[in-house]
Amino acid sequence: MTRDGGQNGAAVRVAAVGDIHLSPDCRGLLRPSFATLPLCADVLLLAGDLTRHGTVPEAEVVAEEVRDIGVPVVAVLGNHDYHSERETDVARVLGDAGVSVLEGDGVVLPVGAGKVGIAGVKGFCGGFAGSSAGEFGEREMKDFVRAARRAADDLHRALSGLDADGCGARIALTHFAPVPDTLAGEPVEIYPFLGSYLLAEAIDEAGADLAVHGHAHLGTEHGMTAGGVRVRNVAQPVIGKAFALYHLPLRPAVDRVRREPRSETAR
Repeated sequence: MTRDGGQNGAAVRVAAVGDIHLSPDCRGLLRPSFATLPLCADVLLLAGDLTRHGTVPEAEVVAEEVRDIGVPVVAVLGNHDYHSERETDVARVLGDAGVSVLEGDGVVLPVGAGKVGIAGVKGFCGGFAGSSAGEFGEREMKDFVRAARRAADDLHRALSGLDADGCGARIALTHFAPVPDTLAGEPVEIYPFLGSYLLAEAIDEAGADLAVHGHAHLGTEHGMTAGGVRVRNVAQPVIGKAFALYHLPLRPAVDRVRREPRSETAR
């Protein structure tokens, strides 16, 4: 991900961070760093777990950190943001501050003469090849796996919609991890609770240029899907700063490879 390979050298500068876990005692903590974003980034991606317990007062702190920072802000929520069962209110507070909160949908942003599209879902857990949960047995287990499958299906639809919009670059934004690569450093025993291979399948089948997630605090920044899509774990404990910055080439829409719609049997 460099400035090379884009249309006339064009690139989108992507700032990203997740797992900031803000609460009222953190008010103003990230604002000075976020205020510098217009100098170095075209968009800020927030990869979930923006609050500690998913309360409205915590969401209000996040909203003030990113309000009017001079670049578009796109977010997904994480499991912490769902903890108090106020996720709708959390999303509303962020939306009132101008944040595009995604859950199974996408947003298209103009960047120079091109467009970048971001598709987002929280995602869910379930595991990876060789150690994943199956949709079999008790209703509770089936519901667990179906939640992961629904998230992946929503991500696939959102990414496919961005392709139809002719975006020069597409980004998949999730909280849970799509690949095990970026979990390296976490206890192997908890990998199934940190992400799902279904997200990576959706990303590869619909197509993306970058996948960004959080959730794995002890993980590794760099990874890749089986289909060659770069994956970045931007949990703040991993990147160790207010945000990571990536340069993503903006290709002409005519260069994009059209993919056949995914069937259920392909999954």
